[in-house]
Amino acid sequence: MTLVRHELRQGRVGFWIWTGAIAALILICIVLFPEMKTQMDSVSEMFASMGAFSAAFGMDRLNFGTLLGFYSVECGNILGLGGAFFAAFIAAAALAKEEKDHTAEFLLTHPVSRVWVVTQKLIAIAVQLIAMNAIVFLLSVAGVAFIGEEIPWKELSLLHLAYFLMQVEVAGICFGISAFLRRGSAGIGLGLATVLYFLDLIANISDKMKALKYCTPFGFTDGADIVTEGALDAPLVAVGMAVTAVFIALAYWQYSRKDIR
Repeated sequence: MTLVRHELRQGRVGFWIWTGAIAALILICIVLFPEMKTQMDSVSEMFASMGAFSAAFGMDRLNFGTLLGFYSVECGNILGLGGAFFAAFIAAAALAKEEKDHTAEFLLTHPVSRVWVVTQKLIAIAVQLIAMNAIVFLLSVAGVAFIGEEIPWKELSLLHLAYFLMQVEVAGICFGISAFLRRGSAGIGLGLATVLYFLDLIANISDKMKALKYCTPFGFTDGADIVTEGALDAPLVAVGMAVTAVFIALAYWQYSRKDIR
């Protein structure tokens, strides 16, 4: 697992920056909730009546005056976008950076197969995603306890699980793309995450575009659906994990046969 340790050491600064930023923003939102709670009745009515904007973020189906409603929208968007960007950032360059940084000639002369190289890089990505989500979840729970609110364990756990699975899919797609690149590009990963996010907004706004939810991992992170149903959308999750598996398989196939310069 030498390569795993190397990847984790190499990415530790970025990991702590992304994790710290996401956790800090979520904690700020949680701490602000008690002050905003008394004003939320009128705000909820206003948001619920904003048509397409309300539908895009699920605010027409959530009570903004409750912790879960507030958390699903405010904290959910922070974790959704921040987590997706982080997953894309670390996965998009995972394989391509060896050529970009001219380290492939050193790495691939060692007695390890390319399959093992891909596997260790995948493990490093998984460790970072698990660690980031675990830290953010624990700090979120601590923040809710700090403001004196009852912790909605089931709904909170489902929300964070959905965002973790979304990050896994984004990372899997970007990892597969990375195998086809010769220069690691964070821009490609971040751009892809942004496009997937807006596809979900479009699907929420228009009933005719609901099928787009099957094209984006953000489709099963809809806080309104999770809170009201008390469960994740199993078909959407299944499609997302299947897409992840396909792109990871592509990464193994391409990197094993790739002419690395």
